[in-house]
Amino acid sequence: MDDDKLAIEEARRAGQHSSVKSQVEGEVQAEIADQSAQTPAAETRKIGQVAGQFRAKAVDEVVGTEREVERARGAARISQVVDYIFYVIYALLGMRFLLALLAARSGAGFVRFIVAVTNPFYQPFRGIVASPSTDSGHTLMLPLVIAIIVYILLHLGINGLLRMFAHRKTAI
Repeated sequence: MDDDKLAIEEARRAGQHSSVKSQVEGEVQAEIADQSAQTPAAETRKIGQVAGQFRAKAVDEVVGTEREVERARGAARISQVVDYIFYVIYALLGMRFLLALLAARSGAGFVRFIVAVTNPFYQPFRGIVASPSTDSGHTLMLPLVIAIIVYILLHLGINGLLRMFAHRKTAI
């Protein structure tokens, strides 16, 4: 009888063990299933966050680039206006230089016009150095040459500053 009791007790324990084992296996499998179900959602969320950060960064870069392009366009337009003004000044001063070199009549209307228009640009340089002339009235106006050189340097300096503003570097 003891053997029967022992066998029954062993069978009961084995059954209990099997039931606990099945229960633990079921819980572990459910936990694994929950984790596997949660992992893609969590990873999807993380991927979505990273994608959102990349998207925001790309939009910020595009906006920054657009601003820089607009600033460069504005500086280029200003540079074109500055170039035009300086080219007109060069042409007028060059015309005055040629008229003096060719001994043009100072009473002629065109000569008076050129002298009147170029006087504001020539005045600061008048008398810096002597202007050699011949007996027939041909004059080499060296102060006018100096004025043209100074205006060229000023033109280059202004365009250099505009280029610095138009093409701002982010790293040195």
